[in-house]
Amino acid sequence: MDAKYDGIIFDLDGTLWDATKPIKQSWNEVLQRHSEIKRKPITEEELGECMGLTMYKIAAKLFPNESEHIQKMLMDELCHYENEYLAQHGGILYDGLEDVLKKLHQNFRLYIVSNCQDGYIQAFIKAHHMEAYFDDTECWGRTRASKGVSNKLLMERNRLKCPVYVGDTQKDAQSAKEAGIDFIYAAYGFGKVNDKDYIKKINKLKELL
Repeated sequence: MDAKYDGIIFDLDGTLWDATKPIKQSWNEVLQRHSEIKRKPITEEELGECMGLTMYKIAAKLFPNESEHIQKMLMDELCHYENEYLAQHGGILYDGLEDVLKKLHQNFRLYIVSNCQDGYIQAFIKAHHMEAYFDDTECWGRTRASKGVSNKLLMERNRLKCPVYVGDTQKDAQSAKEAGIDFIYAAYGFGKVNDKDYIKKINKLKELL
C-alpha cells in the first residue's frame, strides 16, 4: 500500500464480508409476521442484485406492489431486526480479514463507509470483535446522502487529505471519484468495475497488503 495515503476507507458488503445468508434469514423471519405482504420468501440471489443500493431503493425493488409508505415502514422494520440478528450471528468474513486489518492498522488509519442503515456497520464490528481496527465509520442511514458525500463527510471529520477507497462495485468506484480519491477494486466481491475507474485490482483480500 502506497505510503502517500493517510487512510484506507473500506466498503463493507462484498469487500470485508458476505452477510447475504443471515440477512436473507432475518428478513424472511420478519416477513412471516406480515401475511398482508404478498410475495415469496426473499432469496440470496435477489439480495445479491440489491448490493450497493440504498435501503429504500432496495425496498422498492423487493416490494414493487406496495406503496412507498409501506415499503419504507417495512424496510425500517427489516433493518432494525437485521442489525440485532447480525450482531449476534455475524456473517462470512473474507479469507484472512483480521490478519489483513491488523497489519494495515500498524501503518494506516482504517474506516468504513457503506450505503447501509445506521447500526449495520456496528453489527459487523460487534459480531466479529473488530473494534480495535476502525477509527470511524459513516453510512447512508446517518447521512441520507450518496456514498460519495458520505466519503467526503468522513474525510472532513477525520482530516484526511489523501485516503484510498476499497470496494467491489461500480457505485463504489463512482463514490471514490465523487470524493476525489483513488479506488482499489475488490474483484472477489459482488460487482464489476470498469478498468479505467480503479488504480489497482485485487482478487483476494490478502493482496491488499
